[in-house]
Amino acid sequence: MSIESKKNHQPVSDGEFRRALKDRHVQLIALGGVIGSGYFLGTGAVINQVGPSVFLAYILGGLIIYLTMLCMGELAVAIPIAGSFINYTADFISPSLACGVGWSYWISWVAYIPAECLAGGIIMEYFTGINGHVWALCFGLLITYINTAKVGTFGEVEFWLALIKIMSLFGFIALSILIFFGIIHGSHPSEIIGGKYIFDQGGLFPNGKVVLLTAMVLLLVNYQGSEIIGLAAGESINPAQMIPTAIRNVTFRILFIYIIPVLCLVLIFPWQKATLLNSVFSDALNFYGLKWAGAITSFVTLSATLSCSNSGVYGIVRSLNALARNGMAPRKLAKLNRNAVPQNAGIVTLVSIWTLLIIGYFFGQTTLYIALLLISGFTGAIAWISLCWAQINFRKKLYKAGYTTKDLRYATPGSPYTGITAIILMIICLMFLVLNQDSSYTLAFIIGTITFSVPIDIDKLFGLNKYREAILTENKHVRFSDIFPKRDI
Repeated sequence: MSIESKKNHQPVSDGEFRRALKDRHVQLIALGGVIGSGYFLGTGAVINQVGPSVFLAYILGGLIIYLTMLCMGELAVAIPIAGSFINYTADFISPSLACGVGWSYWISWVAYIPAECLAGGIIMEYFTGINGHVWALCFGLLITYINTAKVGTFGEVEFWLALIKIMSLFGFIALSILIFFGIIHGSHPSEIIGGKYIFDQGGLFPNGKVVLLTAMVLLLVNYQGSEIIGLAAGESINPAQMIPTAIRNVTFRILFIYIIPVLCLVLIFPWQKATLLNSVFSDALNFYGLKWAGAITSFVTLSATLSCSNSGVYGIVRSLNALARNGMAPRKLAKLNRNAVPQNAGIVTLVSIWTLLIIGYFFGQTTLYIALLLISGFTGAIAWISLCWAQINFRKKLYKAGYTTKDLRYATPGSPYTGITAIILMIICLMFLVLNQDSSYTLAFIIGTITFSVPIDIDKLFGLNKYREAILTENKHVRFSDIFPKRDI
């Protein structure tokens, strides 16, 4: 498809994928992938390490994802295809690097989704007394069904699950304001809390300022999933309109949904009491005698688990399909079923998840959960770096082909400095990971590096370029030159 067709607002054809995702689906899918149990449960672990300044860490994380999504917007609108950042990395940086990025991203989510199911199982065991692993298997079955159905079904389910999480966070903010001003106080004195918990118990940085950066990767995983907007581009009805709107709206919603609730949390709850044993938001409400609200928050954490797992499976199935379409995975994984869903890629992904879900029974849940969060945060940051880098190179290639930003439906503001700033901030966060005194952080850095570098080494060692070219031709892979044919300057 040429640039002229693009002017007629017709989205580029992405093979056999059907464009069945509506605007509201795309926006809520991104939020669904972002607000998982890691936010409701993992935030407690970060607060315990960092202290009240955790809201500053969320601001930094919000800045990073805002810059990253600005870069992704330009690529997703110009070339709206499934498996976005893998294709973009292959086309604008290096196929070998794309192989490393794609496989490490897939592996991290395959490891993380069972942890989400286990988190949901723990919550249900608390309320029902039935073993948590039984519930985890039930959640696995539900996620399996949703992700083998039509993509429109997936979008509709994800929309409502994400909506539940958002409304609950607004409810937490409202209750927190009443608690802060002493209107709700439980067994505590009826008074304005003020800076009692945020400043008077060791200050903003009770454990030092460096620990704020060493814990950033654990926090960044809570923002992971935003890139699913790009992965959904190939199945959006009108990506040129939907993607920029989704990026703009989701970005500000993420900032509001994350930063304000966490700020409210550290204002009303002693940071020393934050743990990983329960949702820290639920603990904060229980602290003031609001047991009913704490119970509701626990069930919301359950919906967050389902929603994040749901979005995660959607994203990595498309990632594995994109790897196959780029000649970086067996070609059978590139095929779609009659519902235009990557069925073979889905089967391999779900079997892998089920295998880890069963194996997870033999490991300590808390330790395993944190380790998987860290690995997922590491590989997620690698994917974001590749997106920003690809956008910078895309813009260079655009100019070289004789085009300007006026030929784009959406252009990243401040490019290339937007992408460069995001890349620098993420590299700093990744390097500080090894400075954390907890050995699991260092282990996560090592495992993350291995899952990223080994696929690159295999790709280079076996010289898969000829095989890749044959696969790209067979799958009618959309390339830069198809949309932006070279102009005579």
